[in-house]
Amino acid sequence: MLLTGCRKRELLDARWEEVNLEKKVWRIPTSKTGKPRHVPLSEDAIAVLNAIPRFDRCPFIVPNPESRKPFLSIYHSWDTARRSAQLADVRMHDLRHSAASNLVNSGQSLYVVAKVLGHSQTRTTERYAHLDASVFLGSGPIDVRAAI
Repeated sequence: MLLTGCRKRELLDARWEEVNLEKKVWRIPTSKTGKPRHVPLSEDAIAVLNAIPRFDRCPFIVPNPESRKPFLSIYHSWDTARRSAQLADVRMHDLRHSAASNLVNSGQSLYVVAKVLGHSQTRTTERYAHLDASVFLGSGPIDVRAAI
């Protein structure tokens, strides 16, 4: 999620057939808006995908190992991992915000970030992306909305 900016449900329902590792793209057939979108895959995202074990005749990327179907909820697993990493109050959705911020801080426009995240309006993306001024000015993080 951190490397793609996808929504939790998009990840849990993801199928191997939707990922094109050669073209480095993940086609999410139905997003929250009901429209498909294409998410570019970095080398790091591809490395994570390549490390995921596959189950015979299971189309899902991260299925429940027992049922081979998408998880209904992964709250307890996330909560355990979050606590183990000593990340107080970090939600899975925060990874989507971090992905947006990482894209903006690497020089991508809000328009591009909006397309990657599946936002129909860049105003929504502005709430997600936080510009780290130290990348450009040597100071701390600032809110993109305040920088516009």
